[in-house]
Amino acid sequence: MLFDTFSLRATPLNNRLVMSPLTRSRAVDNNTPNSLMATYYAQRATAGLIITEGTSPSPNGLGYARIPGLFNVAQAQGWKLVTDAVHAQGGKIVVQLMHTGRVAHTANLPAGAEVLGPSSEICPGEMWTDVQGSQPHTPPRTMNAHDIKTVIQEYATAARLAIQAGFDGIELHAANGYLLEQFLNGNVNQRTDGYGGSGEGRNRLILEVARAVTQEIGAERVGIRLSPYGVFNGTGAFPGVDEQYVALVKALSPLGLMYVHVLDHSALGAPAVPAKLKADLRAAFNGPFILAGGFDGTSAEQALTEHHADLIAMGRPFLANPDLVERIRQNAPLNAIDPGTFYTPGAQGYTDYPTLTG
Repeated sequence: MLFDTFSLRATPLNNRLVMSPLTRSRAVDNNTPNSLMATYYAQRATAGLIITEGTSPSPNGLGYARIPGLFNVAQAQGWKLVTDAVHAQGGKIVVQLMHTGRVAHTANLPAGAEVLGPSSEICPGEMWTDVQGSQPHTPPRTMNAHDIKTVIQEYATAARLAIQAGFDGIELHAANGYLLEQFLNGNVNQRTDGYGGSGEGRNRLILEVARAVTQEIGAERVGIRLSPYGVFNGTGAFPGVDEQYVALVKALSPLGLMYVHVLDHSALGAPAVPAKLKADLRAAFNGPFILAGGFDGTSAEQALTEHHADLIAMGRPFLANPDLVERIRQNAPLNAIDPGTFYTPGAQGYTDYPTLTG
């Protein structure tokens, strides 16, 4: 089944293997995509679907060094290099919209931008900056009603720019402790207004963003990524997490989204997403369902055969194996990953991994 074609709403895919979003920090010039990034993604275009690295819809969301944005014309033009290159290889690609929220340092932000979050609590841990090295996260300013209205519009604008840039759709990143999950997560969101205080309140921003972007570009072009039980960036499980996420997906289902994408971080040491919750989320969504988290070819095939998902996403194997689809098909060995070049500028450890054909 992994190598079967699949119709992702209106988008035909050549197989059921998805390239997960992977931060690579190569947008060195004003957070604008470039020809090196186009080469990288084109090399991996045999994936049924590519989901790009996290891409900020706002200057305020550029929390990491050198991550790309999609909030101005120059960035859209840069991304057009990428989409053209992928489409020329017969691939499909969506852009993951990721506002980092409180997971940020001001040294990584452009002039005039600021660190925002649902509450004023500082994200634990440190953040790399090219200027100052590793630094504690900058304290966020609690978002007010105007900030929330602005960020919803920023997502809608980024979605429109994404289609202009040639993407087949977008993915809302509501996982891994970034802004949308900061609102979702009961350990992070300390608000007492209509955007917090209960599961319904914590779900509100995500639903409003989803409605805004679907109105802008059509629901068949909008996916969403969720990571209940993830622990990145000070999140973690909280009382009522299962019920809240099922309610969220039930509320998203009538919109007719492109897909729901659920990430299980247990392969990296986080608590596993309970099998029942995965099944309940799949049942709650009337549409394509993607699972990610520690899969290889054998376990991916099993998950599809047992109807746990329609598509399987893999991340790290794609870093070092641009021809991962063919390697899985042939049961060929995989290249070793070089973690030291995950986030460094330049081609080393990015576009220089060998394929089976050289």
